Amino acid sequence: MNHPAPDPVICACVLAAGKSSRFGSTKLVQPYKGRPLVQTALMAAQDACEGHVFLVVGHDQDSVVEASAGLFDKRVVNNDFASGIGSSISACLKACRDDADAVLVTLADQPLVTGAHIRNLIDTWSGADNEIVTTSFNGISCPPILFPRNAFSALSQLQGDSGAKFLLKSDDFDVSTVEFPPAGFDIDRPTDLQRIDQD
Repeated sequence: MNHPAPDPVICACVLAAGKSSRFGSTKLVQPYKGRPLVQTALMAAQDACEGHVFLVVGHDQDSVVEASAGLFDKRVVNNDFASGIGSSISACLKACRDDADAVLVTLADQPLVTGAHIRNLIDTWSGADNEIVTTSFNGISCPPILFPRNAFSALSQLQGDSGAKFLLKSDDFDVSTVEFPPAGFDIDRPTDLQRIDQD
């Protein structure tokens, strides 16, 4: 890695606050390969960002926290979770921005995202404050996405269901891409989880 700091602090923001509306119940506590789904995301995050994993909770937060088995380093409560993903990203940025050189935003319902892929994103980052590193599948950008310090202000001001993809089109940032097709799969309905748990 060619980072300006010898040991940059990269915080992982694991977003787990959503209502699971299409699933019909709290999907992140459902079993996937023998453990609650949320644990899979947290283990991947810890593999790459050990000691700096932030779990953002909102809907049914007590159940999600219990299912996480303490695999996070800090819990962030998003009381505005019903408004959408932007509020969760903002809440996490406000909690970690003072201590981070970059943040890695990932979703708790992407069970095929691995620690190795997250490490690859980090290794791809030059360390520049204007470089974003995004995951891609079939030409589409998706989380996990690494955002440098220069993006923190914009991320902390997100509201409602507005995500951060607009930054990928901004002239203020260079964007590097890491192809990882499994990131295109997330859990929306019980049939998604049943199908992938049998693979």
